[in-house]
Amino acid sequence: MNFSLSEEQRAIQETARAFAAAEMAPHAAGWDEEKIFPVETLRAAAALGFGGIYVGEDVGGAGLSRLDAAIVFEELAAGCTSTAAYISIHNMAAWMIDRFGHAAQRRKFLPRLATMEHFASYCLTEPDAGSDAAALRTRAQRDGDHYVLNGTKAFISGGGRADLYVCMVRTGEAGPRGISCLVIENGTPGLTFGAQEKKLGWNSQPTSMVMFEDCRVPVANRIGAEGEGFKIAMAGLDGGRVNIGACSLGAARACLVLALAHVATRSQFGKKLADFQALQFKLADMATELEAARLMIRQAAAKLDAGDPDATMVCAMAKRLATDAGFAICNEALQLHGGYGYLKDLPIERFLRDARVHQILEGTNEIMRVIVARKLLGGRSK
Repeated sequence: MNFSLSEEQRAIQETARAFAAAEMAPHAAGWDEEKIFPVETLRAAAALGFGGIYVGEDVGGAGLSRLDAAIVFEELAAGCTSTAAYISIHNMAAWMIDRFGHAAQRRKFLPRLATMEHFASYCLTEPDAGSDAAALRTRAQRDGDHYVLNGTKAFISGGGRADLYVCMVRTGEAGPRGISCLVIENGTPGLTFGAQEKKLGWNSQPTSMVMFEDCRVPVANRIGAEGEGFKIAMAGLDGGRVNIGACSLGAARACLVLALAHVATRSQFGKKLADFQALQFKLADMATELEAARLMIRQAAAKLDAGDPDATMVCAMAKRLATDAGFAICNEALQLHGGYGYLKDLPIERFLRDARVHQILEGTNEIMRVIVARKLLGGRSK
């Protein structure tokens, strides 16, 4: 059990940290304020291998591990959590094609995803199917060499801007066995988008409904066999949960660093805030929770890499812990700054707004508890 990063992992970490500091952090406030999707910065990240971190090298990916990816996302999120989170979703969608697609699909879609010439979105959630994802209603009716799609997806990161939509649709019976996975290309007739959502955070990435009206998609764009879509979607989410947890670590770490600097310089009642034992204890707890969450995220990533049978449960545990702790640390850092923390002059309020949604997406933290309880109880918890 070696808790140290390898020399290669330290190099990956430093590369991501330097990129985040130089190319993301200086622009993050402007991206947030003006709701800019930073295309050129994303493609610069892809040039470092971050567009297909754990996609095969034969199609342009970096071929790295899930643990490597967790290291990368923590670093990127310390620069801009919203942008790092979009990169994590793009990577999840690309991996689903890489892992479950056949050779022709991998060659067709992945090289341009790896460079981020094309952007990807993951489409599972619907207006009436959130946590109960297996109840999705978007229907794909087979018509010769095509499927005809009708339905709506909700809260889609990259909606309206992405080039590919990795979409779960119903091709068969009710429930998870009737779900299949299709790649829908932007520009396909019958594919339209809702208005951009007005959000608390995550403003550097577009979010909208994705709508299908008699949208004809080639059968050749189906990933896996009919009925395998739910399995593919859940496999993608295992890694997505680790990635978004790692993004929470980055936001929390950035806020802790700011809090430590603030208490070392700010004085009240004749002494530095850092000299008050109550605040020392608060900082100690923040650092401890951050380290515990990081260890669990990295363990979950390692279990994914190893194909461990408990990986899904541990990913759920890690996502729940890291996203709860991440938001709490951001919130405590804001509190330590007092009124200054509430101002947009400092990045803490942005980290807090961006980290909040991590407790909701990739499966709410309540659903994470359901996953863990079902595993513990052998499926008895319904």
